[in-house]
Amino acid sequence: MPPGWFPGSLPRQPLTWALERGGGRGGAPEESRERAALLPRLCACGPSRARCRWYCNRFQPPPKKMLRLPTVLRQIRPVSRALAPHLTRSYAKEVKFGADARALMLQGVDLLADAVAVTLGPKGRTVIIEQSWGSPKVTKDGVTVAKSIDLKDKYKNIGAKLVQDVANNTNEEAGDGTTTATVLARSIAREGFEMISKGANPVEIRRGVMLAVDAVIEELKKLSKPVTTPEEIAQVATISANGDKEIGNIISDAMKKVGRKGVITVKDGKTLNDELEIIEGMKFDRGYISPYFINTAKGQKCEFQDAYVLISEKKISSVQSIVPALEIANNHRKPLVIIAEDVDGEALSTLVLNRLKVGLQVVAVKAPGFGDNRKNQLKDMAVATGGAVFGEEGLTINVEDIQPHDFGKVGEVIVTKDDCLLLKGKGDKVQIEKRIQEIVEQLEVTTSEYEKEKLNERLAKLSDGVAVLKVGGTSDVEVNEKKDRVTDALNATRAAVEEGIVLGGGCALLRCIPALDTLTPANEDQKIGIEIIKRTLKIPAMTIAKNAGVEGSLIVEKIMQSAADVGYDAMLGEFVNMVEKGIIDPTKVVRTALMDAAGVASLLSTAEAVVTEIPKEEKEAAMGGMGAGMGGGGMF
Repeated sequence: MPPGWFPGSLPRQPLTWALERGGGRGGAPEESRERAALLPRLCACGPSRARCRWYCNRFQPPPKKMLRLPTVLRQIRPVSRALAPHLTRSYAKEVKFGADARALMLQGVDLLADAVAVTLGPKGRTVIIEQSWGSPKVTKDGVTVAKSIDLKDKYKNIGAKLVQDVANNTNEEAGDGTTTATVLARSIAREGFEMISKGANPVEIRRGVMLAVDAVIEELKKLSKPVTTPEEIAQVATISANGDKEIGNIISDAMKKVGRKGVITVKDGKTLNDELEIIEGMKFDRGYISPYFINTAKGQKCEFQDAYVLISEKKISSVQSIVPALEIANNHRKPLVIIAEDVDGEALSTLVLNRLKVGLQVVAVKAPGFGDNRKNQLKDMAVATGGAVFGEEGLTINVEDIQPHDFGKVGEVIVTKDDCLLLKGKGDKVQIEKRIQEIVEQLEVTTSEYEKEKLNERLAKLSDGVAVLKVGGTSDVEVNEKKDRVTDALNATRAAVEEGIVLGGGCALLRCIPALDTLTPANEDQKIGIEIIKRTLKIPAMTIAKNAGVEGSLIVEKIMQSAADVGYDAMLGEFVNMVEKGIIDPTKVVRTALMDAAGVASLLSTAEAVVTEIPKEEKEAAMGGMGAGMGGGGMF
């Protein structure tokens, strides 16, 4: 191999070339520097700096005249559209009109609705969803199935995505009823498309549909009954969990212990059985800073009764800043809990030394959370315990100037290596209620799921505590499937408490059909819209019966001819009194499902043109031979 060459490089130049020529062949050093500022600097042997740092670690600007760009420049990607939109061209568009567009969208609606509909009812089937990582997901949750569907054909996908929005909206507002909303939306869209193809006016059909929906909602309110007993709560949860009485009972117990407005969370369990854990007081996931604070060998924890609490947003490093607090706590014969951003340096050393040598009753804990979330949690602690937050904006008092009334006070505190629990806070009830109301108002306006979760956690700590449902099972797949049902049941129960209950199994919608006979439409097309809703209200009951293996239309006709409280028990295959059997649905879930389905599906029926992008065809990469950097010896 010639001197100065190595595999994959351009011909190597002498190391003194850049020094002798001033950085360019025959060029002035100033000109060389200008070019060097604009182009990537190359090593004297040819390749870029990153490839050749190990070889000679010498650099020079590229020559003034080149027949072709070096490899490192040729591989630079095109300018990003986000950075320079004027340099790029967006995709061309394809437009379809009328019946052609509606037919394709309806195919997408049917594909999604068929996949979701199989989960409806106590004998509904599961759906297995492939995931990009981990095991496939097995679920009976309608919105989970809907979210997983993404079709290749753009027109079909538009129809599917619009119905997917129906399920999402229903899930966000009511927390359940997504499958019902999906089958209702499919029925309205299909009937609407059919009538439009026969010459009906889509705008007037939509008006008729919405007129009928308003009448049905008013009738549902008349049929609704408030939830009054734990048994009714258990019944609602059982029905939403596809007949699982164990889930219904555990949710009823949780609501009984933390209140109907208490916070109930669902987590993965570590055993084969479902468990309910009630966390009272203010608990956060930060333990003691040093194990030397442990005063109870059993459980490796620190426990105090009737303790003072010092709360600081800032780090405590100086011992002088906490001496006044220690003196006050010692004079009052009270244990001291220090909750701060951090406690370190001589402050921590002094606390540990006094704890070991003198038996000082003290424990230091890091504040939970970060940023604004930490500030809010510390303020909540101060309100719950009746103390002040040092370092808070607008508070001019320093920790050194602390007075007895600045301490928070708790009846009991338990600190482990992982968490801290403050029980029986001595805060002012009026201030606590005011703080709770502030959090409730924030919950009403926020749209972030993360923020809602954090606000609910804070709300629970200030009120009746948190109930944690730990879902057990033999495998992750089983736990995840069951967790979906528990979440649906919990949401349905909350909805029932909020707006009451109606007959389940699709019977409530069937009982609303006679109310539509009294409506007076403005024209024939609006009458068509009302008739569409009449037929659509039968779909949920028919789908439940179909999934149970019986003829849906026959079941619906028999229900319509029976007494007001009689419906079809798909689990047993019998006609029963739905109230006595506990087959009930939350009014809010039924109402929301119908409203969302009618709004989106009737709007879909008014579409006359659909615009989609024509994706740019990707050229297949050519099978290259040996180029630069691949044993090509630096050939151009």
